[in-house]
Amino acid sequence: MAKFRIVGISFDHMHMGDLLRLVHDHPEAEIAGIFDPDREKMADAIRTFGIPDARVFTDFDACMAAGPYDMAILCAATAEHGAYTERLAPHGVHVFVEKPFAASAEEARRMIRAMEGTGKQLAINWPLRWVESHVTAKRLIEEGMIGELREVHFYDGNRGPLYHLADKVEVSPEEVERRKPDAWWYKKASGGGSLLDYMGYGATLGTWYMDGEAPLEVTCTIDETPGIEVDQHAVAVCRYARGLSKLETRWGTFTDPWTLQPQPTCGFTFVGTDGTIASPDYARAVTVQTRARPERHEIPVDPLKAGERNAIEYVLGCIAKGEPVGGPLDPALCLTAQRIVDTAMRSAQEKRTLELLP
Repeated sequence: MAKFRIVGISFDHMHMGDLLRLVHDHPEAEIAGIFDPDREKMADAIRTFGIPDARVFTDFDACMAAGPYDMAILCAATAEHGAYTERLAPHGVHVFVEKPFAASAEEARRMIRAMEGTGKQLAINWPLRWVESHVTAKRLIEEGMIGELREVHFYDGNRGPLYHLADKVEVSPEEVERRKPDAWWYKKASGGGSLLDYMGYGATLGTWYMDGEAPLEVTCTIDETPGIEVDQHAVAVCRYARGLSKLETRWGTFTDPWTLQPQPTCGFTFVGTDGTIASPDYARAVTVQTRARPERHEIPVDPLKAGERNAIEYVLGCIAKGEPVGGPLDPALCLTAQRIVDTAMRSAQEKRTLELLP
């Protein structure tokens, strides 16, 4: 059986290296090409995965002409997701977008429209979907362990997007400060800021936990740091018909959650009519309270099942079976979440509560 031919498009987001590793390790996939206008951004991947020069491109059209490819992994700056998806769609490839979905719901809709009629899928990857504790929490909620879900509380982030490279390789604080003035993460026009970077996680997985329900209105506030044109801390309160939920994002946590869990704890807390669940990022157990057992107690996390152990394995499996991606990767669900993020951004700008934007 021929291997899936995967092309990596843009290395703006450091997750490209992590995703290419998943492709490299997948027995039925290969890195068939990579593209970025700046060859230096691709240097680590070329070296790490032994990518030959014939598969390395600094010209987009030349890269696509060297296909065909089965799927494109897109790791561009957030504000460029729409344009790149529109350029990729005519090439007959599935498009795998590394989070966030887009810089706005309008752009997200452009991406969905671009893929319509191509016979190919658009998938949005949110890495927290592949964290065992959060998948276990979803199962427990669906099984009714805490009754009807009423509240989703999300707090997440890291020390900042420049503190780590692919494979979570650490960068010194001095190097972070040197790179910050030129980094797209810190530019509004490129879709930078902690709200766009991380609130989509809470909004998207939160919509998944809420079975697709959208909030009625959103109230959001952000920090305003002199000399920094984007937010580094954002707090949004979402009012649903069933109650209030909170989404908080932070660049500047005391430690990175994948190394040492900071305080406040990064992850989700769920409140239902009959209990609660705390699901920290990367935890080995979730903490539960129920009517029958109100004291806090731990339930070990479920191992991720075969076919859903990571995003590349899952999406390629769906493609092989001719099935649409689901859950937090589904563009329709992600669009609801993008509307939440859009409303939060405008609420912060206007400093008032807003009805959920269309």
